[in-house]
Amino acid sequence: MNPLPPSLLLLALAVIACPVPTRASARLRPRTRRKPVPKAEPPDPFAAAATWDLLAAALRAGLPVAGAVRAVLPGVPPGPAERLREVVDLLTLGADPVHAWAKALVHPDTAPLARAARRTARSGAALAGAAADLAAEARARVSDQAEARAQRASVLVAGPLALCFLPAFLCLGVVPVVIGVVAGVTDNW
Repeated sequence: MNPLPPSLLLLALAVIACPVPTRASARLRPRTRRKPVPKAEPPDPFAAAATWDLLAAALRAGLPVAGAVRAVLPGVPPGPAERLREVVDLLTLGADPVHAWAKALVHPDTAPLARAARRTARSGAALAGAAADLAAEARARVSDQAEARAQRASVLVAGPLALCFLPAFLCLGVVPVVIGVVAGVTDNW
């Protein structure tokens, strides 16, 4: 009997020593389901406007300022909500409105409402009109930002389109005309 050729022996050792490819080993392991990572939802650009509209409606319905602000708190993002909650607590305890609204002046989302509330507390005017005006301003600001993004996108799209269409125009429009003119000129010589 002839012993196994050395090449078969080396092949057998290579198969035994070689690690299993990752795809094959992945099939051998039990599958574990990965939990999908929840994606953070982008903030609603009209949330502030809706909040100020709700506040205006609550004030027009006859709620006191503290009650109206407390009613709209669930729809307010966490940062401004904390400031407004402090204002509500102070107003409920009977603090001076000018002093109570000073807490909300430090946050950029609540500062316009705080200025309007302090002004109406001093003058006696209704806060509902100021809240409705704030809602209209917030909607106009969001609309202006969306329009600016759309205009910027149209400018950014024009560059790649020009880079795509200019070579095609040259190859299909200008080059055949130049070749035709050159062919016509050289035929006459």
